[in-house]
Amino acid sequence: MTDEGKRNKLNRIIEKGINPYPYSYNDRKEISDVISNFDDYEGSDIRIAGRIIGMRRMGSLFFMDILDGEGKMQAIARENYIGKEYMELLGLIDIGDIIGIFGTITKSKRGEKSIDAKEITLLSKSLRVLPEKFHGLKDIEIRYRKRYLDMIINPDVREYFRVRARILRYMRDFLDSKGYLEFETPILQSVYGGANAKPFKTHFNAIDSDVFLRISDELYLKKLLVGGFEKIYEVSRDFRNEDIDTTHNPEFTIIECYEAYKDYEDYMHMVEEMVSGLAKEIAGSEVVTYQGIKLDFRTPFRRVYFVDEIKDKSGIDISDITDKEAEEIAAKEGLKVRIKNRYHVADGLFDKYIKPELQNPTFVLDFPGYMCPLTKDKRGNKKLSERFELYIAGYEEANSYSELTDPVEQRRKFMEQDAERRKGDDEAPPIDEDFLEAIEFGMPPTAGLGISIDRIAMILTDNVSIKEVIAFPAVRPEKKSKE
Repeated sequence: MTDEGKRNKLNRIIEKGINPYPYSYNDRKEISDVISNFDDYEGSDIRIAGRIIGMRRMGSLFFMDILDGEGKMQAIARENYIGKEYMELLGLIDIGDIIGIFGTITKSKRGEKSIDAKEITLLSKSLRVLPEKFHGLKDIEIRYRKRYLDMIINPDVREYFRVRARILRYMRDFLDSKGYLEFETPILQSVYGGANAKPFKTHFNAIDSDVFLRISDELYLKKLLVGGFEKIYEVSRDFRNEDIDTTHNPEFTIIECYEAYKDYEDYMHMVEEMVSGLAKEIAGSEVVTYQGIKLDFRTPFRRVYFVDEIKDKSGIDISDITDKEAEEIAAKEGLKVRIKNRYHVADGLFDKYIKPELQNPTFVLDFPGYMCPLTKDKRGNKKLSERFELYIAGYEEANSYSELTDPVEQRRKFMEQDAERRKGDDEAPPIDEDFLEAIEFGMPPTAGLGISIDRIAMILTDNVSIKEVIAFPAVRPEKKSKE
């Protein structure tokens, strides 16, 4: 069958007075429900609906595999049972079409759970031929660009997104149960901030002003703390104009939450409870197999210290270095960092010496202060900041601070960042005067946390690429063939 052949069949269907795209098909049963409760349904007449993904004829019998949102079932059409009208319709439908079937739930001679068709209704005539199941949709770029086909052809893909939805539901329920309130903050921002990243820029016609897609929702959420809310979170779609690889997509989802009168130690305990509970909810166990490695989500999670670990492994003390020293370290260590200032070099050393070893859930604590412009100093050591990141399977999954609430110190740190930006670090954000004014009115002691939904979903679906768990990931424009 070709695309042209499908269009010819569409015309013949219309000539017969059949509407190939009706408005609805009511009172159908979900196939997964029928399969799960087969004994209750056997012998009953019901309706199912779905896409034909397999079709074959054996003499006077038609067999079709019908796939709906949750399950698959065999449909049988018998020429001497269904009638001439419906048999003629079967001659005009193809793999890829969506149909409704009214019939009797039964088992085939081979014992397969089936529906014995009495009536067939065309619900949507497809005009393109589906790729062959086992060979036609393995090209990665095609899979991501035409994700709808990926979901039809590769059943596991749909399960990834069911798991992702369960992860989001669990995290929302977890925070709601602790009294957190969900907010939505602006995606279009006149000043971007809250992280080190290069933004996407656009133009707001109504106010004739350039604006940026947010790289983080942090600064707006903190304004809510100033306004009097004490437990808040947002499921945030953020945008960073960065490279695309197996763990980065320019458009990604995180949950950010903040609680007044808490610090990063409190949030370590909360993250342990949340993440361990999530593993049990999704995988049914606190021990999860990821790429053949068993990851132990039992609490307490291991703790390591950023500066100490790098010093132990490399002999380099990065707690307080200059940009010039950082450049020398980068050359000596062969670090492939885009910008050779102390922030990026410290990050490069961590990636080289520490990150690959962080398989089981591990908290990495107390980063150099120059890496943490929104964080309070470590109590007892002003060279460090009270910050932790959670790593699982070598991936950064969460980031948390004892939030900086001193407006004078915050301004000083913003000015340091702005100086780096002016020297060429395009990931350093500008000074946000509106945010500084807000915290000058007084912000309570606060713990803050960001958790990557995409990377948690990677682990709990056993995937090595973030694109597998993002429904429509970023892909390069399709190259059009020259005619």
